[in-house]
This record gives sequence, C-alpha cells and structure tokens, in this order.
Amino acid sequence: MATNGYECGLKLIKELTTNTEQIQDEVLREILSQNAGTEYLRGFLHGQTEKQLSKKNVPVVTYEDLKPYIDRIANRETSEILLAKPVTGFYLSSETSGGQPKLILVTAKYQKNGALYGTLNQSPTMRYGLIPISLFQFFIQLHLYTSPIETNFCPDPNQGLYCQLLFGLIQRDEVVKVGSLFASVLLRGIKFLENHWQKLCYDIKTGRLSDWITDSGCRDAASLVMKPNPEQADLIENICNCKSWEGIVRKLWPKARYIYCVCTGIMRQYIAELEFYCRGLPLVSTSYACSEAICVINLEPLCKPCDVSYTFLPNIDTELVDLVNVKVGQCYELVVSTCAVGDVLMVSGFYNNAPQFQFVERKNVILSVDQEKTSETDLFKAITEAKALLDPLGFILTEYTSYVDTSSAPGHYWNIIAALEIRVVKQGSFEVLMDYYVSKGTSLSQYKKPSCIKSEEALKILDSRVIGKYFSHKSPL
Repeated sequence: MATNGYECGLKLIKELTTNTEQIQDEVLREILSQNAGTEYLRGFLHGQTEKQLSKKNVPVVTYEDLKPYIDRIANRETSEILLAKPVTGFYLSSETSGGQPKLILVTAKYQKNGALYGTLNQSPTMRYGLIPISLFQFFIQLHLYTSPIETNFCPDPNQGLYCQLLFGLIQRDEVVKVGSLFASVLLRGIKFLENHWQKLCYDIKTGRLSDWITDSGCRDAASLVMKPNPEQADLIENICNCKSWEGIVRKLWPKARYIYCVCTGIMRQYIAELEFYCRGLPLVSTSYACSEAICVINLEPLCKPCDVSYTFLPNIDTELVDLVNVKVGQCYELVVSTCAVGDVLMVSGFYNNAPQFQFVERKNVILSVDQEKTSETDLFKAITEAKALLDPLGFILTEYTSYVDTSSAPGHYWNIIAALEIRVVKQGSFEVLMDYYVSKGTSLSQYKKPSCIKSEEALKILDSRVIGKYFSHKSPL
C-alpha cells in the first residue's frame, strides 16, 4: 500500500509538472465557470468566462481591495458576493510581517482534507462573532502528532506548548520527525524546554500534571495517558542536565530522522541555531505556503536550506506572466488567481515544464528613509555580515528587527542619512514580542517575527528592554 501510494504520488507530480500550461488553463476555466455569476466578477466579466477576457478585465488586487467583500460575508451576507460555493468558515493568517491578520474564506472543498475546528457561535475574542482558527489548526492531521488536539487549542500558548512538549517526551521513542510550521516557532519550543525541563521531568516521574496547567482540556487529555515513569524521567533529566545542548533534539528523540519547518526567506536567520540544537538531523522545508494558498512543493527536501528551490504546481494563474512563460533568473511577485500575495520569488530553473522558485523577500517590508529604500534582503545581508564579525568573539546574534525613527525633527537624516543606531535588548525580549502578537490574535504556530516594526505598541515593548545603544562610526552617505 505504501509503495503504491508513493508511485501514485510520483506519477501525479510528473503529470502536474509536465502538463503545466494545460492544467493551469483548466483550473482557471473551472474558477471562471463556477464564479462568473458572483457579484465581484459580474462587475468585470458580465457573465462571460473566456480566459483572455478575464486576464484583460479582471485586475490584480491585494487583500485590502477584497477586504470589504470579505467583511460583508463575515457579517452574514451571502457568500455569492465572492464565491458561488457556500463559505463554511474562516481561518486567520499570521500577518505579523505588516498588519492585521487576514480572514481567509474556507469552502467545503478545502475543508474535506483537513479538520476545521470552530463554529459561528458568539466569541468575545473576535469581531463578527467568529471563533478564529489558524491555518495550522485548519490543516492539522491528528494521527501524525504526539499531542492531543486539546493542546493545540489551549487558549494559553504557554500551557499548550508545555503539554505538547510533555506528550512528546512521554512518547519520545515513537517520534520519527520533529518540527513546526516555522523555524522561529521550533526554536521557541526548544528554548521553552530549556527553561522547563525540570518541571517536565517531575511530571513524568510522578505521573501528574503540574498545578500551573489550569486548562481543563489539557488536564483531561493528560489524565488519559499519564502514569508514573521514574526511569524515563531520570533518562531525560540526564540528557537535559548536560553542559551543552548541542544536538539535544537527537538525544531526546533518538528515532527522529529529520527536522521539518520553513527555514527559507526570513527564517534563514534561525538556521545556525537550529543546526546547533539538531546536530546531525537534516532541516527539511517541504513546501511553500502563503495565507492565500499552499502553492508549491520542495522536490529535493534533503538539500541544504540555502539551496532550496520550490516547484510550482499549476493551480494558479497570473495576469502578467503565466507559469510556463517565466524566465530563469528573473524575479516575480506571486499572484493567486488575481490576488497579489506580496511575496517576491526568483526563478531558479524548471522541473519538466513547471518552474522552480527561490523565495527572495516580502514585498513592501522595507525601511524607507529620505527616498533611500532598504529591502528585507538588504537587511538580511547586513545582519549576516555583522554576525560574521561577532562569531570570533563568542557572541551569538539570535534575533533582530528594525524600524525607521521619525520621532525627532530633523530625524536621523538631514540632507544626508545619519549613522545607523543599534539597540541591544535583554534576553527574552523577542519572546515577549511574540507573546504580544499572539495576544492580538496571531497563532503561535504561524508567528513570524517582523523584519520591520510598524506597530507602536510592539516598538514600546522592545524599547522598554533596551540595555545598550550604539551608533556606527561612519554615516552610510
């Protein structure tokens, strides 16, 4: 059965990547034929379904352009405003890179392959009376995880994370892969383990869940599987009590074969730390997803993170350039149907007729000072060079972000841009920043630390934890 499934998967990939243009046209034709009568498309197509007419008349838009329509559906108006199929629910994007979380529409077609938890009951946590569901929660498959579903839906992220680690340690001999959606979230889990392993060992030894875990769902789930296991607790304690935590993941979960998480794009900054904790295990980025869609797969999952190229399957259509017409070495912004995602990708090659892309950066996540723009990629390159200077000194730069100071007049520029200011924050500051975004509705499993701070509240959190301020000796201009 497993072999047949593998062979069928390879056959499907070959078909999708060989007949890219044909399949892409079929998908677009299906979208148009189903939705031509919706309020949104009627305004551009007047009931017509021809591909060329749609590419000519239907504009490329952003989420903000569609937000008024989505808000109306969330407020109980008919889903035929945007979709012919009934909307069965919504999930939230993370959107820590530049604004408020997005509401993404869900239909029965996309719900059947995942488990959507939540109803349209009144909830004090969100407008419209909706219970927010993260993308990770939408696609979760229970049989693949050591943790009961209650730990994923615990309203307190710390209690939920503690219990997930607890169940993972209890079943440590059964774990074959370790990971999370993003590299930053996986590191958060490892560092949380560093601070709580003694409590976890005590719980495993006694077979009782710590009193500080008050969530009833977590406690009920724990009562079904926990029993005293002092031998296992002593073994874990000896592993965690070592001087260095290099390779700790492989020691705690000896049967794990790889680490899965997104470690491309902005997540590249965490690769060195992950390799330290996971020494000997390959880092695997299996797919590339955005809030709007899961778009591509990594056909060489064991390659180095810096060499990852994702292969697009033909399930989207763009107004400007079709998938089969992109050029190697050129950069493109990803468009799903006609919605611009905001991700900039570079074509690295082709797999059959399907293009392979490398993630470059998020569009518009930049610093702009006196018409001088610094992109996310520019910032990452500068940080990488700075880290190379710190390494011989024994210092590790674990996190970074940036912002433009416009509080003074003139600011840090007047005719010319002044020297760069670097502020060092105390340990744990970025964990507090993460907690802030989670408290505002971002799912912990989807959290991405922003490259450029735009929230005044988030900036205050970091400013209140500054322990040193330094100006570069040279001005950039």
